[in-house]
Amino acid sequence: MVWYAPQRGYRLGMDIIRHDDGSLTVPVAPVRDSDDVDSDSDTDSPTGPEVATIVLRPGEGGYTEALAEWDLQQDPDRGEVVSTASGRAEAMAVVHAVAEDPEHVAEAVEALGDPDAGAEALRHVLIGGTPSVQAFASEVAEAEGGDELPPHTATKIIGEVLAEIDNNPSE
Repeated sequence: MVWYAPQRGYRLGMDIIRHDDGSLTVPVAPVRDSDDVDSDSDTDSPTGPEVATIVLRPGEGGYTEALAEWDLQQDPDRGEVVSTASGRAEAMAVVHAVAEDPEHVAEAVEALGDPDAGAEALRHVLIGGTPSVQAFASEVAEAEGGDELPPHTATKIIGEVLAEIDNNPSE
């Protein structure tokens, strides 16, 4: 079973939960068994008292999309995500710094000149899904040096950075 939100902002009645290890607990739309539906019924909605959940880890199908949805749920009024050249440079620098020293996310974020622009660029990467994350990881390796991060590692780092920026907004 793979989590799937058919459109950005779609809600199944519960929030996505991001755990310290980067995993996400996400709601899963119940699958309707055709035998359980009365043929005279007008409704297409599944029945059941609770929404099921699954835990997704970086690298698993649907993780990048779920992380983008989790980020949107943190501030649903944020508006459209815009990536600028300076924001992208900030994003690449912070992802590289956290990849080099994963224990010091707060310090890497603190070193940013414009954390908000970097966060917007990272959100823009997430919205593009796994291909966007993979291209971003290649761009980071080319611009900052070092080995190219696997997409699941880059996605996890992006989630950690966004959580740090959101928990400690710039003044």
